[in-house]
Amino acid sequence: MTVELVHWPKERSRRDRLHELNQPRLLLVDPEADPPLTVDPSEDWVRLPANHEDVQARIESLRRRAEAEPILDDGVLRTAAGWVALPELEARIMEVLLQRFGRVADRQSVLAAGWPGETPNRNVLDVHLHRLRRRIEPIDLRIRTVRKRGYILEPGYR
Repeated sequence: MTVELVHWPKERSRRDRLHELNQPRLLLVDPEADPPLTVDPSEDWVRLPANHEDVQARIESLRRRAEAEPILDDGVLRTAAGWVALPELEARIMEVLLQRFGRVADRQSVLAAGWPGETPNRNVLDVHLHRLRRRIEPIDLRIRTVRKRGYILEPGYR
């Protein structure tokens, strides 16, 4: 996984494009500029001038984070542990879970993604989540139910 180096604030538009692509990036902040406020795990920053070891450590940290994050691309879910192809309905459910990776995705959002414009009964979602759980276990992911709130997609912690 490549980590892009971006000069801040001079390359702000490039940073925005890389953010849209979820591309890991290290911002090299000009000495007189304010660093950006970010909670994006694909982004970090270091103020210039910075020593080589600090820059390399932040690049390695971003690279490891990027490899740990699951990615869904055209129905293929990838993690550092491997990949699995998902049926279309399960891919739509997974998109919602990935958007909230490590946090609760409410049941209504999951239902709306899986069955747009419909309201299936509770058992239909439960059956598909059961199948999805079995599919993603080998690539070191798990879906946990948070009673009366929704679901959390998280690393499987092998």
